[in-house]
Amino acid sequence: MIPKVFREVIDLGDGRTISLETGKLAKQAHGSVVVQSGKCMLLCTVVSNYQQSAVDFLPLTVDYREKFAAAGRYPGGFFKREARPSDGEVLTMRLVDRVLRPLFPKDYHAETQVMIQMMSHDDDVMPDALAGLAASAAIQLSDVPFETPISEVRVGRINGEFIINPSFAQLAISDIDMVIGASADSVMMVEGEMSEISEEEMADAIKFAHEAIKVQCAAQVALATAFGKKETREYEVEREDEALAKKVHDLTYDKVYAVARKASAKHERSAAFDEIKQEVKASFTEEELADYGDLVSKYFYKAEKTAIRDLTLNEGLRLDGRKTTDIRPIWCEVDYLPSTHGSSIFTRGETQALATVTLGTSREANQIDMPSFEGEEKFYLHYNFPPFSTGEARPLRGTSRREVGHGNLAQRALKRMIPDECPYTVRVVSEVLESNGSSSMATVCAGTMALMDAGIQMVKPVSGIAMGLISDGDRYAVLSDILGDEDHLGDMDFKVTGTADGITACQMDIKIKGLSYEILVNALKQAREGRLHILGKLTETIAQPNAEVKAHAPKIITRTIPNSLIGAFIGPGGKHIQELQKETSTTIVINEDPTTGEGIIEILGTKPEGVEAVLRRLESMLFKPEIGNVYEVKVIKMLDFGAVVEYIDAPGNEVLLHVSELAWERTENVTDVVNMGDVFEVKYFGIDPKTRKEKVSRKAILPKPEGYVARPPRDNNDRGGRDNRDNRGRDNRGRDSRDDRKPREPRRD
Repeated sequence: MIPKVFREVIDLGDGRTISLETGKLAKQAHGSVVVQSGKCMLLCTVVSNYQQSAVDFLPLTVDYREKFAAAGRYPGGFFKREARPSDGEVLTMRLVDRVLRPLFPKDYHAETQVMIQMMSHDDDVMPDALAGLAASAAIQLSDVPFETPISEVRVGRINGEFIINPSFAQLAISDIDMVIGASADSVMMVEGEMSEISEEEMADAIKFAHEAIKVQCAAQVALATAFGKKETREYEVEREDEALAKKVHDLTYDKVYAVARKASAKHERSAAFDEIKQEVKASFTEEELADYGDLVSKYFYKAEKTAIRDLTLNEGLRLDGRKTTDIRPIWCEVDYLPSTHGSSIFTRGETQALATVTLGTSREANQIDMPSFEGEEKFYLHYNFPPFSTGEARPLRGTSRREVGHGNLAQRALKRMIPDECPYTVRVVSEVLESNGSSSMATVCAGTMALMDAGIQMVKPVSGIAMGLISDGDRYAVLSDILGDEDHLGDMDFKVTGTADGITACQMDIKIKGLSYEILVNALKQAREGRLHILGKLTETIAQPNAEVKAHAPKIITRTIPNSLIGAFIGPGGKHIQELQKETSTTIVINEDPTTGEGIIEILGTKPEGVEAVLRRLESMLFKPEIGNVYEVKVIKMLDFGAVVEYIDAPGNEVLLHVSELAWERTENVTDVVNMGDVFEVKYFGIDPKTRKEKVSRKAILPKPEGYVARPPRDNNDRGGRDNRDNRGRDNRGRDSRDDRKPREPRRD
């Protein structure tokens, strides 16, 4: 039986379309949809258990995978099977999760899994831009409780014109790369990188993206209606008790307000809040606590959040005593670690990051092997968040999704400020040593200083700041440089990085509906003021990048050689290049220019004399003597018929000096004129037409002896014909007597 297929098409307005299709695949999932743009196809399914989990949060898993078969490729490695998700896949999972999670009911705690997989790849379509649309469409086709359809789009800008979901090629020439997630009514998530754009330009990009998202949300509603909108499932809601909530609020609010107003450090404040919580719980009997379960704790945190928010809205004060625009105290240091190629410490309040820089050749580039993209990164950043940074002890289980996301944000903030002509592969590693608010922005600041300390000639230094928002509808307060607690209780968490001239990256999670663009722009402008303040602290510590890399850091020199000389330079089986690396204590990498085919030689070494030795070898290979010029040479080998000499200016570049070119006088023995190791000058004559080999002469630059008479050239016409040739003692066996010869004797075995 052929299934009935339901389909909706979204017109992007420039000839491209996106189609939503359901009814054909994965019908046992609670919701499934195929999203297609060009030849790119994503299958998304959603399944949610009908029984609530015994947790007080939504156990939501968003999984995004790109199958190599979708691009007609094999997975790399020994085992030809997709393994753990790549960083690119993890970043897409985070993009989708951040928009979906707030739209599930707060009391919905059923295990829920959203799976998105790329089944067919198109080189002109970036699949991650379709993942949010696919996830929301699948949920709309299910009975899972969900507030409203959402979608995500990528927006670029080419020559001042915005474009939705640009291709890889278009993105390469775009000065904006942003992904916006939104419902039809509200923007909920923004993440991306830019080339120093203004706050107003960023707001315009968000508005443009939002208009496209509205169309995609409408298409999801139309598809669900045509398919047959399912009734939202019923689930066991959390217990509520208004009287208990009021009692806990009355016991909590004033005490928390007073502690919050006192301005204290993180651990001191946490201890005070815990003490208040214990006092509140002590006001109930054991029977009441057993009956109410976790309601007392739930209502306590709700009252705590309300008190802290009111303090800020009423008095403009924050938990640590700062005003809304104040930045925590900052101190910085560079060149802290003696053995690294560059290092720095950035400390802001109770957040601290230690950044290191390592320099290498193109061999150390980060290889990206995904079905949708193959390439390499010559600048990359890794972010580590150990448990001791928050005073906790927990096992290390590999790199978390959060670490991948925060590292990627910092990398995007800095990468456009690395000059194109930088010859190094640059790796930045950020170790978060303390954390109380925005360790990712501390990473950006520490990374900037470490790069400058390493001698990387950054275009401009970059700083970053984390901002928050508290709003009750009529009033709002934008908070600069938020604490960890303010991140949880606020209505918006947005991180902005940039130079003195514009924004380079951002990440925003907006938790309230209908945030006006006016508030957004005001928040971005306040962020700029804070960003510039922090930037001033960075430049006080290190004003300009160091002119040179450190003495113990490798120096890299790049040279170009013709393609025809690559093999000779490498040698058979790599013999020559291996010996050269060993002799000079350098690392030599050879790449081929994809356009010209020329060899690009990278020489990396810590000893200048070693690098110079490699350069001399290259120069000798590239040495081309000019006809008529005189060159100094050295005898390196003696032969019966001449001497092998090498050019002093090009060691290893050899040529034969024939015995006839040693002197004007007749030379019987080569050693009569020159010996091993002798240095003298010769004249270069180019290719000898007789021998087809290079010709040099010593005698050509010597004065002719007195009375010297050159031997007359041989006249070939005087040699006579074959009939007049001397038989040189041989018997005259005339051709006419050939028939008179005796028969040949039998061959003797």
